[in-house]
Formats: sequence, C-alpha cells, structure tokens
Amino acid sequence: MSDEPVTLYCANHPQTATGLRCNRCEKPICPKCAVLTPTGYRCKECVRGQQKIFETATWIDYPLLFIVVAIMAGLGAFGAMYLNFFTIFLAPIAGGIIAEAARFVTRKRRSKKLFQLAIVAAVIGCFPFIAMHLLTLNLWGLLWQGVYLFLMTSTLYYRLSGIKIG
Repeated sequence: MSDEPVTLYCANHPQTATGLRCNRCEKPICPKCAVLTPTGYRCKECVRGQQKIFETATWIDYPLLFIVVAIMAGLGAFGAMYLNFFTIFLAPIAGGIIAEAARFVTRKRRSKKLFQLAIVAAVIGCFPFIAMHLLTLNLWGLLWQGVYLFLMTSTLYYRLSGIKIG
C-alpha cells in the first residue's frame, strides 16, 4: 500500500486539484464551488436543495405584498413632499413599518422573489411623486423624494431579506 495521498479534483472543474469536500455529499469541490455554511463547506447543489425548503410563499402573497407595499410607499412619498430635511430621519422608519406590514400581510412566509418584489413595489409606489417633481422641474422636491426612496427601500430590503436565499 502506498502512503501517498490521493489527489482529488473538483467535480465541476476537473482541472483544479482540491483537498476540500462537501460536508453533506462528500463531493470534491474547489474554493470557487464551495459555499461556507454554519456547519462547514457545501457544494452549490446541496445548498440549493436545502434552500428550497425555506421558500414558503404562496401565489396570493405576491399580489397582496405588491399592493400593500406600493400604497404604503406612496403614502410615505406624499409625506416626504412636506418633510424635506426630516425625511432623512423618517424614511428608514417608514421602511421598517412597510417591512412589518409586508410580513403581516404575507403571514411571515418568505421567498427570494417576494422581498425583491417588495422593492419593485416600493419604487412604483413612489414613482408618481417623483414624476410630478420632474414634470414641474422642482429639483428640491426631487432631491427629497430621492432621499426618501433610497433610505426607505434600503431599510425595506434589509428588513425583508432576512434569510438570504441564493
């Protein structure tokens, strides 16, 4: 018997030598293919298979979320027309409130596409106010709408993304 170690090659990149294996399926993987999980390195296929069980959203969650987020973001954009400087402080709070309303309406079900749709709905909800400022060439109002949109959507995304899927 030879005491010489066997050289493993990545299952996805056969020209790349590796000493790393998926801790679930034992497939040899290179650093490009390895995904660090709390329990060690796994191949992308095992991670993808595990993540599918976390997608719990139903079809009705998508239109409900879109409507609620668009309306609430629009109401916040309306308020931002009058708040000016205070928008900096209140937009993140609005994003948090909108995120909690989105969680409530979807009963805390989750999906990668669900929180991405929330961002799209928030932008669409703010669009009429941004368009109004553009059409009237109100650059000051446009600035505060932009500040509101950026701070609110970034807070909304952060609060809803929770478990990162993909």
